[in-house]
Amino acid sequence: MTNNATIDIAQRAKAMLSRFYGYSTFRPLQLEIITTAMERRDSVVLMPTGGGKSICYQMPALLSDGVVIVVSPLIALMKDQVTALTSNGIPAAAVNSMQTEEENRDILEQLFSGRVRILYISPERLLLEIDRWSRDLNISLFAIDEAHCISQWGHDFRPGYTQLSRIKALYPHVPVMALTATADRLTRDDIALQLRLDNPQLFIGSFDRPNISLRVMTNPGKTQRVNYICSMIDRYRSDSGIVYCLSRKSAEEMDKQLSGRGYRSVVYHAGLSVTERNQAQDRFINGEVQVVCATVAFGMGIDKSNIRWVVHNNMPRNIESYYQEIGRAGRDGAKAETVMFYSYADIATLQSFVDESGQQALNAEKLTRMKEYAEASLCRRRILLSYFNETVDHDCGNCDVCLNPPERIDGTVIVLKALSAIVRINGSAGITMLIDILRGATRQELIQRGYDKIKTYGAGRDLSFGEWNAYISQMIQLGLIDIAYNENNHLKITAYGCRILDSRGPVILAKYIPIERRSSRRKVVAESENIQLSPAERLLELLKDVREKLAKKEQVPPYIIFSDKALLEMVRTEPLDMEEFSRVEGVGERKTVKYWKPFVTAIRKFKGINEKLGAGMSQEETLLLLNAGYDVNAIAEAKGIKPQTVYSHLSELINNDKLSDFSSIITREQYLRVMDVAKKHPDDFYVLLADEMPVGLPRVAVAISDFLLRKKGNS
Repeated sequence: MTNNATIDIAQRAKAMLSRFYGYSTFRPLQLEIITTAMERRDSVVLMPTGGGKSICYQMPALLSDGVVIVVSPLIALMKDQVTALTSNGIPAAAVNSMQTEEENRDILEQLFSGRVRILYISPERLLLEIDRWSRDLNISLFAIDEAHCISQWGHDFRPGYTQLSRIKALYPHVPVMALTATADRLTRDDIALQLRLDNPQLFIGSFDRPNISLRVMTNPGKTQRVNYICSMIDRYRSDSGIVYCLSRKSAEEMDKQLSGRGYRSVVYHAGLSVTERNQAQDRFINGEVQVVCATVAFGMGIDKSNIRWVVHNNMPRNIESYYQEIGRAGRDGAKAETVMFYSYADIATLQSFVDESGQQALNAEKLTRMKEYAEASLCRRRILLSYFNETVDHDCGNCDVCLNPPERIDGTVIVLKALSAIVRINGSAGITMLIDILRGATRQELIQRGYDKIKTYGAGRDLSFGEWNAYISQMIQLGLIDIAYNENNHLKITAYGCRILDSRGPVILAKYIPIERRSSRRKVVAESENIQLSPAERLLELLKDVREKLAKKEQVPPYIIFSDKALLEMVRTEPLDMEEFSRVEGVGERKTVKYWKPFVTAIRKFKGINEKLGAGMSQEETLLLLNAGYDVNAIAEAKGIKPQTVYSHLSELINNDKLSDFSSIITREQYLRVMDVAKKHPDDFYVLLADEMPVGLPRVAVAISDFLLRKKGNS
């Protein structure tokens, strides 16, 4: 594709982003991913939860004549996305088991007739339908969401995904975009292999979610846990939160505890019926309850933007799951909090899960990494990012370790000894063997391999096994060393580690302290505070009330109306009319026309502005839609008025010099025809032209004539 074509895609995409989504700029990588799809190339996209994956596959439907097929594993996600898309004026639908077969057939009929531009479908249903589809169906993109489900290395393996390679067999020239929020190097390579992608472009977005605070509390008691959760609910009284529990029983107990204290809570786990689970999820999404107490069965695909906190009542079994679960908070980019309650009893329970799993060695190592995270004395965000092969050289300042840092030491010599040993054995050993080499152990396997002959053998005798284990864990967490799970968990030096080895440091480590002697600095529970709200906070609460009333009226979740981030932007900018409201990030054209009045009215009332909104606002709405590319009939439909009324608005806008581009309203031939008839029959030309052109169009022509005369007179 030529450079000019790429520029054209970028310009059109930016216009669509503003028109349908209300954003002025793309997030990092979004435009590159969209361009790759428009160039009909395959791609693998790794973006964190809340990173903006959806726009990447939705935008090609707006930029091309074809349809986008989105493969999704969850009905809840389909429903949520379809609701959000249609509210923005994008024709989308879903085929799933919650609908009747007649409803599904009707949707497929709409797909083939071009009335649906984005179709969501499960992998199982797609495989059922795809052989029946005509090769003539114009498909611009297949998007495989939650693509890690295709890999047995992934944490949510789903057998239905394994046959999706048929897509490439049947539609070899249609690009495939595989998307996931969590995938290590092993899984993402497997995704491309299983889907038979053709030299896919790999996009890895930053996994950094700086708006989310991270905290671990060690060995809190039952009462302490409940008190902390209650304080979270109180701090975010008009928002939502999730409590993840290890078992169904503990989820039910936590729900009982919160409900008993008067909080609106609901429980969710796999032991409930499908109806009960759906009801619980709907109540949570619609804001009827403040918190859901759930097992890991809840959450994948949940796109609720005002989840402000996530609590793990127990340590998760691996970092992938943990990251995905905390990522359900703060999806809109606004402030969010997470906390993990960690106890040694969790380790025993989780170890039993590992022992019963099909990949014991891999899952055991991942559990170890999770335990190391919970017990870490390093910036927690750096540990998470390092796990996903993203290296940063600074602490985040928004986790409990950063906010209450441990004693630091210059660990350069320690690091160099370990890295040097890994180099000398060609990355052929795991953690235990590496420590034995550094401490000069004499066990038989070490001697047989000749590791006692390398220069760094015994170079770390001054440190205990526990010290070395802790410091090597920190090196892994900092991204200096990587674990090759597919090579018997052998340690490998990363690119960052090579740079440190070449430059000789420096590297700062947290001083080793035996676990039994560690302070209880992370046991402190934040008490609920009764803080008086600032003016901005009061306005935000007022706008949330407006949003909630609109959501109840339309029977949609509040975040479908506007995200918390959009409301915060309204608080910051305080729009006082429709034009100012249209410029708020995250609003978009359709929602401007639909919602500006109640929100602007609330803001004006809050500021003590009592004068009524001007009568010309209806005309401004018409102008906004016209500039957005709507024709007269589309404007009439959007506003629920007659086309004649739209023409009247346009005439007034022209008379007031607010509209000077008439190309989309009237043709040159129509204009000349009106002028000719009006010249010959000045008293009744409107009547004479009634059967020839839309009622109201001649009036627009007259307004244009007057505009041109004014312009000529002024020149």
